[in-house]
Amino acid sequence: MTQLDLDGLRILVTGGLGFVGSNLTERAIRAGAHVTVLDDMTVGRPENVDEALQYRLVPGSVTDQDLVSKLVKDADYVAHLAARNIIVSTANPRSDYDVNIGGTLNVLMAAREHGTRQVVYSSSASVYGNPQSLPISEYERTKTFSPYSVSKLAGENYCRAFYESYGVPATAVRYSNVYGPKQDPQNPYCGVVSKFMEAFHEGRRPQIHGDGQQTRDFTYVDDAVDATLLAMLSPKAEGTVFNLGTGIETSVNDLVTLIARLMVSDIEPVHVAHRDIDNIRRRVLNIERIRTRLRWLPQISLTEGLRRTVRWFESTVEQHTPNATAPSES
Repeated sequence: MTQLDLDGLRILVTGGLGFVGSNLTERAIRAGAHVTVLDDMTVGRPENVDEALQYRLVPGSVTDQDLVSKLVKDADYVAHLAARNIIVSTANPRSDYDVNIGGTLNVLMAAREHGTRQVVYSSSASVYGNPQSLPISEYERTKTFSPYSVSKLAGENYCRAFYESYGVPATAVRYSNVYGPKQDPQNPYCGVVSKFMEAFHEGRRPQIHGDGQQTRDFTYVDDAVDATLLAMLSPKAEGTVFNLGTGIETSVNDLVTLIARLMVSDIEPVHVAHRDIDNIRRRVLNIERIRTRLRWLPQISLTEGLRRTVRWFESTVEQHTPNATAPSES
């Protein structure tokens, strides 16, 4: 991981109990920051953050303008990760609009009012749709095929507009298929990596939508967190959007094969119909901009990242499995 000195910095993390958010929260605390987390508990859980770490938890939503303003006022930096994900957004576009667009506007208005040193906004590679060329650079034309991608792009545009119009130091990072520890397979909205691991563990055949030749750029969560914090801290990031991935294209078929090998399973996956959402054929990101401007490169290979995730998954399953030798209740 990148060596970061956050000693004494006050950081507000919206969505700080979710998958990426909880990893970022822990990382910031361990680097010396004073962290406040705002989370509405829709998918985030307090147990996602190590109970030995000290931070301030404020239950609530980014849609609450007064609460957001109060918390931003007390922060030096804001990592804005709160959002409705692609599945929830597709099912309820009104909630998507309120949280992903309205919540982002609340954060930026508060940052303008209180002189926040920097806001980093978590966007998504879904804004590219089906790209014309690979790997996808930040110059690629955006194509918004879902309510989620619409709202994520709107958040980016608001960051840019507040930077250009009001001088608010804001940047956006476009995540690409982030995976790793704390991506709970019990959460119906979690990513495919956790779903595959759960299926293998339970002796079920993992389901692959379509032929499995669709590709993605899978990014380990520690790398995503490091890049997000670097973008939050660097003046070179202001007013800019960065791709955040690995630059390596992996098919879903190859992904499930690798997970099976790491979990020592000979269960064969089953192919099912295409999904109506995120139906993108190929995705791999060009990460040259973040490499040259912020001197960031991913450190964890897919094999190593999956190995760490399997280790976390199996330890979590063991913690929640009743002791078979314990006496039964009468």
